[in-house]
Amino acid sequence: MTTRTLIKEILAALLLAAVIFAPRFAVSAQSPAPAANPVMNLPAIVKASPGVLGIETAQTESGKLVIFAWFENKKAALTWYYSQAHQSLMKMAGGGSRSRTPMADVPDDGRPIMAIASLTLAKPAEGIPQSGLPAVSQIAIELYAPLPGGLAAGGRFAPTGVAVPGLASIPTATLPSPK
Repeated sequence: MTTRTLIKEILAALLLAAVIFAPRFAVSAQSPAPAANPVMNLPAIVKASPGVLGIETAQTESGKLVIFAWFENKKAALTWYYSQAHQSLMKMAGGGSRSRTPMADVPDDGRPIMAIASLTLAKPAEGIPQSGLPAVSQIAIELYAPLPGGLAAGGRFAPTGVAVPGLASIPTATLPSPK
C-alpha cells in the first residue's frame, strides 16, 4: 500500500466518522446542505440499508463518540459498504479506491456483524478550516460477531434480530425487586 493510498483511506475514515457526529459540534457560516446529502443523517441512512438490524449512538465517559451498527451478515455489511451513500462519503474524503477487498478476512458464515465506529474530537481550535468539521484525534472502525452465551434481563443492547446462541433471556417481571 502506498503512502498516498494510506493517507486517502485515513482521510476517508476521518471524514466518515466526523460526519456521523459533527452535526452537534460543527460551527459553519454556510447554510445546511440539501437533504439528499448522505452526511446529513448518516445513522438513519445506514439503518435503511438492506440487512441492517439496528443502530445506536453513544458518548463514552472518556469522550469518544460511538456508533454501533448491527448487520444481518457479511453480505449486508458489504451492501452498506458499496452503497451509493457510503461511496459518496468516501469520495468526499478523497478515498474510494482500496488496495484490498473490504472485509476480506471476515468469514461469510451468515452470522451477524456489529460495526463500531469510535471517534475522539480534538480541541475545537484544531478544526478543519472552511469545512465546519472538527479535528479528530482518534478514529477506529471495528467489527465484532456475537459469542455464544450471555444474559439479557429485561431487554438487550443489541437488536432482537441479532441471534445469540445460548443467550439466557429473563423477563423483567422475574427479576428480584430491591429491598
